[in-house]
Amino acid sequence: MAGDDLPLIEGILALLDSRSFGSIWFWLVLALVWSLAGRRVAGVPYDIVQGARKQPDSDEDHPAAFLLLDWLSLTLPRRHLGRTEGLVMLFVATFAMSALFLLGFVYGLEMAQALVLLVLPFLILVPVELRLTRKLLHLVEAAGAEQLAVNEAARQAAHLMRWHRAFVTLISIIVVAVTAYRGALWFIAHPFGF
Repeated sequence: MAGDDLPLIEGILALLDSRSFGSIWFWLVLALVWSLAGRRVAGVPYDIVQGARKQPDSDEDHPAAFLLLDWLSLTLPRRHLGRTEGLVMLFVATFAMSALFLLGFVYGLEMAQALVLLVLPFLILVPVELRLTRKLLHLVEAAGAEQLAVNEAARQAAHLMRWHRAFVTLISIIVVAVTAYRGALWFIAHPFGF
């Protein structure tokens, strides 16, 4: 029975040791993932955020402000995590990243290193996204309860979302640079791919 599991384990380890840093597909996925990360903030397309940010100062509610708050009222409830779901996701992500980190940086498997460099920054961004979600939800609720003017709520939401997008852009630049550096080190250490 234990002998039957050995080919499966060897197959998984061989997959994790596949060429990553030398594959054009890895670099395309890295560029695609990070370019898509900046296109939406809290599930809202960024052009809607810009429209609400550039609204003229007036007393009457602007349609761009309504559009942004409407998008937020639809997307934010989907991003809410309960305590139980959050803990389960935290434990699963911690286990998976610890296993990949050990396989990649202790045992030297290239694919595991590449996956850590690809996925870990997104896991670090999760608490930042959840914090932004709470702030935006507060603004939407305040506008719905008429405690805050629609234009002002949209302007504050757009401001928060703009800074979040700038932060994600900065993180993406750092991640791509670190990944390229690690890939270069891998090529220097393994000039023939093994």
